[in-house]
Amino acid sequence: MRNTKIVPVILSGGSGTRLWPMSRPERPKQMLSLTADQTMLQLTARRAVGESYAAPIVVANARHADMVDEQLGAVGAEPQALILEPAGRNTAPAIALAAIAAGGGEDALLVMPSDHVIGDVDAFHATIAAALPFVDDGWLVTFGISPDAPEIGYGWIKIGEAIGNGVNRVERFVEKPPLDKAQAMLASGDHAWNGGIFLFRADAYLAALTRFAPGIVAATEAAMAKARHEGHRVYPDAQAFAASPDDSIDYAVMEKADRVAVAPVSMGWNDVGSWDALHSISDLDGDGNAHRGEVLAIDTSDCLVRTDGIKISLVGVSDLIVVASGNDVLIMPRGRSQDIKKLISAMKG
Repeated sequence: MRNTKIVPVILSGGSGTRLWPMSRPERPKQMLSLTADQTMLQLTARRAVGESYAAPIVVANARHADMVDEQLGAVGAEPQALILEPAGRNTAPAIALAAIAAGGGEDALLVMPSDHVIGDVDAFHATIAAALPFVDDGWLVTFGISPDAPEIGYGWIKIGEAIGNGVNRVERFVEKPPLDKAQAMLASGDHAWNGGIFLFRADAYLAALTRFAPGIVAATEAAMAKARHEGHRVYPDAQAFAASPDDSIDYAVMEKADRVAVAPVSMGWNDVGSWDALHSISDLDGDGNAHRGEVLAIDTSDCLVRTDGIKISLVGVSDLIVVASGNDVLIMPRGRSQDIKKLISAMKG
């Protein structure tokens, strides 16, 4: 029986421009209600509540502090600490800040991005339970998402030998692959998507970071030692934190450490990385349309239509993405939503 509760660590620092115009730097994807009445951040926090879990530690952009507190308070998931990054330095330093805030000891940290969908929360919890004995023994565990497509936008994990029921060694991490390699990995049946969800002890993570990326540890410890505290809000020292290398947890630790395990799971996971991805997981009407807001669609099929204000009316069209937010309207064919980055680049001039 474990003596300590799992500490959820919610990473909420992203700007989320891939879902423009609804998602913007001032109100990114995780702050929006995209798949349910609750926001992505609220849904993430609600996945890790109950007797087994402590209050979460949230790492966020300082400009979103009030939104985070308001949203988590509304669902009874007030954080024990809200760490407000003075600048984005990627996931390895962000998680280090949380591990230090958690005390840097034996507590297990469940690291979750704030903007992912998990359809089968029971499967998620079962995987956490299967991984915990290895976490308590010092393993660093990543969740391997069972793939259903030759996805080139994700990193992949080669699943190695079983070390326990539902837990395997990581044989290797694979960079975002070209299509032919992704097709081969999908067909092989021994690979998983890297979903960016982790479970490990705070001390095990900090020890690995000290070994492989000591500059991150030095900078984050200095930033937290000099941090300003306002209630549960923590403002790491900006100058100290700026000295941290900008690195992901995968590059800094997971690809280098010795005792790294993967817990493969099929749990209805989606990172909702585009409007096309949202359409694929949305409830559809009889004509294949996913719509929210004031929408009138006649002789219209297979469209995603969303508005948070103006009424949208469509007649005789198909396979479109139409999104209206404030004074901005986006119209593009389905299948082209990754091209939003071209729009964002053009708008920046």
